[in-house]
Amino acid sequence: MEAQHIIQLKNPSLFLFPKSSFSTTVKSPSRLSRRFRHVLLASHPSVAAPKREKDAKKRVVITGMGLVSVFGNDVDTYYDRLLAGESGISLIDKFDASIFPTRFGGQIRGFKSNGYIDAKSDSRLDDCQRYCLVAGKKALEDAGIGSHELLKIDKERAGVLVGSGGGGVTVFSDAMRCLIERGHKKITPFFAPYSLTSIASAVLAMHVGFMGPNYNISAACATANACFCAAANHIRLGNADMMIAGGVDAPLIPLELGGFVACRALSRRNLEPQRASRPWDKERDGFVLSEGAGVLVMESLDHAMRRGAPILAEYLGGALNCDAYHITNPRPDGFSVSSCIKSSLIDAGVSAEEVNYINAHATSTVIGDMAEVNALKKVFKNTKGIKMNATKSMIGHSMGASGGLEAIATIKAIQTGWLHPTINQFNPETVEFDTVAN
Repeated sequence: MEAQHIIQLKNPSLFLFPKSSFSTTVKSPSRLSRRFRHVLLASHPSVAAPKREKDAKKRVVITGMGLVSVFGNDVDTYYDRLLAGESGISLIDKFDASIFPTRFGGQIRGFKSNGYIDAKSDSRLDDCQRYCLVAGKKALEDAGIGSHELLKIDKERAGVLVGSGGGGVTVFSDAMRCLIERGHKKITPFFAPYSLTSIASAVLAMHVGFMGPNYNISAACATANACFCAAANHIRLGNADMMIAGGVDAPLIPLELGGFVACRALSRRNLEPQRASRPWDKERDGFVLSEGAGVLVMESLDHAMRRGAPILAEYLGGALNCDAYHITNPRPDGFSVSSCIKSSLIDAGVSAEEVNYINAHATSTVIGDMAEVNALKKVFKNTKGIKMNATKSMIGHSMGASGGLEAIATIKAIQTGWLHPTINQFNPETVEFDTVAN
């Protein structure tokens, strides 16, 4: 499944989020190098002014961001380390990975839920739910909604839509081991609820009291983007004033690692794990499994303005489709991806000529990377002046969380005016985009 999202800041800079990660796109001057500047659409007289939503109750803005990542739980620190070109990939030590042909990943270290989850709940929850709670509550804080402000929110018109590709896989794996070794009577009663993909949204809603739309979209790598699309539609249709939306996954367990090894999807660069994720490099040999959560607070412009919220960006449109081709491989010609991008641009009222920054899905797989490039070139005929980077080169592939973490990276690119590099570009393919290499 592919998902594309367009966002517009308070100034008319644009960004587009495609696929399970995001192809983020923004307009900037041709003289732009590593430094990224905001530019008014008026500077492009050849581009017809697009027709966009003017009703403040139907316009959707982003007012808060929260995350849990290999670089910690702070949005600014996360982006600073991306800008520095650091790799968050390391050898796995949360379990014995020595028997696997891949022994490294994007492991979160030193995670603390202090002040966000009570001790009793913290001991019972799967990491998937713990990451969701911390990222979701931090996003609310970023949106200016602390405990006092939370009392003023109409909770029947506030929902939660944080998707997950796998759900509580640690809880599931532990219960399976318990069944085999000790019998069914020893299985925890928390297994049934905490293994579900939908429980992260439910637990977060219970913690903050939001009683609006609440469910899970599980669409593998496209999970977070699909959630952003659905959350925006709830607001546009008048079903909600505010939605907490994004993605979360915590797949670094023996069962999941073994499964992806069996698919031959993972890199095996055990001697140089920080160089393993290398999108568009000719010697790439698979993706790097990672974990995390990326969450946005989305609300109607009318609601945000009435409560004096900080407006970070505006969501303009999105689209979803499926290539109906293969269980893991994309169509080599990229047809469905390009079709999805075009539909997203139409929905958003944005022309391809207005786009100048793409935050790519770019997982470092042999087939996927170039299939995405082929799709992008079908839409963006003139690649000159378009920057395209790969966040996964530094944080790995966090599955359902990847779109959320890359959405945050894209919004920070607009806010700061700086694009992070794509690292590990040693022998790059000819992609015809400026990949902000190294």
